Amino acid sequence: MSDPMRLVVDALSTTAYVAGPLLGAALFAGVAVGLAQAVVQVNEQSLSFVVKLVFVAAVLVGLGATLSAQLVGYTRRCFTDIATVVH
Repeated sequence: MSDPMRLVVDALSTTAYVAGPLLGAALFAGVAVGLAQAVVQVNEQSLSFVVKLVFVAAVLVGLGATLSAQLVGYTRRCFTDIATVVH
């Protein structure tokens, strides 16, 4: 695979790796709150937002170092491969 294509594939996989846990936590919280609201018949929009915010913050606290290390690694690879991509 050529260097520009490898960087694009790397960018997409890094994006999925970093955004996946955050989106998964928000999805889980949204479904759980939605089911709870349907059972209790309460339609409070701010409740869903607060629960999603807490879940995403918890994931960021738990996985923040790993996710940021992945982003830093990708950024370093981009800057070190500039010469080969441009050439």
